[in-house]
Amino acid sequence: VVNLVAIAHEAGRQKFTAVHEFGARAVAEAARAVGAGLTHISALGADLHAQSDYARTKALGEKAVLETVQDAVILRPSINFGPEDGFFNRFANMARFSPVLPLIGGGQTKFQPVYVGDVAEAVAHSVDGKVQGGRIYELGGPQVLTFKECMQQLLIIIERKRFLLPVPWWLANLQASILGLLPNPLLTKDQVLLLRQHNVVSEAAVKDNRTLAGLGIQPRSIGTILPSYLWRYRAAGQFQRKSAA
Repeated sequence: VVNLVAIAHEAGRQKFTAVHEFGARAVAEAARAVGAGLTHISALGADLHAQSDYARTKALGEKAVLETVQDAVILRPSINFGPEDGFFNRFANMARFSPVLPLIGGGQTKFQPVYVGDVAEAVAHSVDGKVQGGRIYELGGPQVLTFKECMQQLLIIIERKRFLLPVPWWLANLQASILGLLPNPLLTKDQVLLLRQHNVVSEAAVKDNRTLAGLGIQPRSIGTILPSYLWRYRAAGQFQRKSAA
């Protein structure tokens, strides 16, 4: 059983506790009942003591899973990127219409974007029994980039010039109070809390080989993957080409 169920924000009956904690335990109990192996997808930054409800309930979900299925495999990916991702696509689309891109908290939060194909390969390894159970693996790409550097890379790829506007934490929190009321919010107060913490693979995980490299997977960089799908955000799409010097 591979559990990828999660939510980025709460809406209606879909609450972090219900989905990330109670839901994770329910899936684990169902897997145990039929004697199935379990791979649980969590998130880098999961922490029982986190201020963010998302990060805290993710950690509570991990705890529930390991209490129920002791040899379960827990995978914690950083921000995923790929053709349908909700990070680079969102800001690239914003760059089509807005002259500025916001840098929450000044854009200094660090990420380790990981290609969804590499995460899928790690899942496949776990299903094939090639991953030691009862452990938490942290999955990140080969580059550690700040939020600002991610936006700079994105703008280079879509060949657009946009002003990167630093947004202080207090203002981001105020904006989130309003935007969080939308059905599909662009920003929530919980996401602002998440952005206050770096989202990178820990030194302990690297030392213990609880990483993609430790699983025998060579992670791919954003530079080799992003151009394959972000081209559609260029002014002339796939027909836009740089002229030779």
